[in-house]
Amino acid sequence: MIHCELFRIIKPGLSTTVQDLGRFGYQRYGVGVSGAMDSYALQIANILVGNDRNASVLEITQGGLEIQILQDCVIALTGADFSAQIDAQHFPMWKSLRAKAGQLLSFGQPKYGMYTYLAVAGGIDVPVVMGSRSTYMRANLGGFHGRALKKNDVILGRSIDYSNKKFISKRVPPMFLPNYQTERKIRVIVGPDLLHFTKEAIQTFLSEEFELTTTSDRMGYRLKGPTLGHMDGRADILSDAIMPGTIQVPGNGDPIILLADRQTTGGFPRIATVITVDLPYVVQRRPGEQLSFEAVTVEEAQKLYREKEKFIKASNILRNSYS
Repeated sequence: MIHCELFRIIKPGLSTTVQDLGRFGYQRYGVGVSGAMDSYALQIANILVGNDRNASVLEITQGGLEIQILQDCVIALTGADFSAQIDAQHFPMWKSLRAKAGQLLSFGQPKYGMYTYLAVAGGIDVPVVMGSRSTYMRANLGGFHGRALKKNDVILGRSIDYSNKKFISKRVPPMFLPNYQTERKIRVIVGPDLLHFTKEAIQTFLSEEFELTTTSDRMGYRLKGPTLGHMDGRADILSDAIMPGTIQVPGNGDPIILLADRQTTGGFPRIATVITVDLPYVVQRRPGEQLSFEAVTVEEAQKLYREKEKFIKASNILRNSYS
């Protein structure tokens, strides 16, 4: 495989990192999973440009990024809409397009959402660390030297000769586009530590709204709202397993939704877990926006997950954006 210089960072924006679906198999050693905040958007971006769904992409937080294209390539944007432009012309979301060397791709004011994913045919070329190219900045691990991108960084990728290839643009059918703007209840599976909460706390959690605070980050989204009380005032448990979407409630009674850069175990009671298919609607909320929750069964969550997986696998027919 021939590698080439793909992008030069002109403006890094708030935070731009290399991510894939995450680093699995190392939590027993205390190494976090990391990976994309919105894994659905990452997978669809990769499929649109003909990549494996776990290929590494750029995760762009709240816009502000400017990139110079250094090599002809096929790219796609999914996730939040940050008013992307290429050479000052509108760049559509959820669609693969051909970009040419010398063009400038820029991201402006966010229209909605928190995270955009930029996939390029062939993927982003950074070293594989513990089975993943994802960036875990808290440990300076993986990605591009373990950090967010900076001005003048040059991103490498796979060299593809397009001279004898016919480009065919691909797009996602409207029915499968996530609507991040619609207010919706976030579906959760309650528990497993319900005995640590008062009945009033559980009822409040499932009936009231909570505000996403500015202290939220890739590790967890911190919520503010009605205080969720613990039985006997005790807010600690023996450290136990957590997963993406686990909702812990520490002593102050304010829920924390654990996300991509979460720790490997937690010592606060878990009132619920966000189901996998609704995690994108959580991570794309912005500080100041409201979240509310409704309970579903494990069987309902599994059915919804299978339906989403069925679409993602069927989307492989969209692969090969060039022929």
